[in-house]
Amino acid sequence: MFNDTSSTAALLATRRSGKARNMIAPGPDEAQLARILGAAIRVPDHGKLGPWRFIVVPQEKREAFAALLHDAARAALEGTKVPPPDAIDEFAHQAPCLIVALFAPVIDSHIPLWEQELSVGAACMNLLTAAHAEGFVGGWLTGWASYSEKVRGAFGGGENDRIAGFLFIGTPSRDLEERPRPKPETVISVWDG
Repeated sequence: MFNDTSSTAALLATRRSGKARNMIAPGPDEAQLARILGAAIRVPDHGKLGPWRFIVVPQEKREAFAALLHDAARAALEGTKVPPPDAIDEFAHQAPCLIVALFAPVIDSHIPLWEQELSVGAACMNLLTAAHAEGFVGGWLTGWASYSEKVRGAFGGGENDRIAGFLFIGTPSRDLEERPRPKPETVISVWDG
């Protein structure tokens, strides 16, 4: 647990997304992954609904994941932009650690769906920040497979569930590039009533 606020601020200020295709071993070990996932679920969650699930796809299941993606690509609706087979294989096998984030809303709750969506986004962000704290780089990807009913169903998602993203974790194989960030004055203001 962080007690040094300067370290926490530095951690938040230095977190960057990495490209999953540039992630190499090692990835988190079992204890590190447990801490990363434990941090992921420590987010604001109005009503204590837990509207998220995290499914780890181990290395020994990556070939099965690739097969699932190929099946989903063949079944995709006309007009869906599906990558070529070699890109699907690359997606399925990149980075040492892959976690599927599933948004599992509690539909019959009085808590608005929007608040539940915010919670799953916060959980994914906590996961990426915790991965950074453990010395790894993370990347959050979506794309066509996130919207595939076949893929969603394979990860236990029901009709109302959605894949919030594929979260990749590993060691960067090269220095991370800083991406342009908005200037604070363009996104931050003080309400003048």
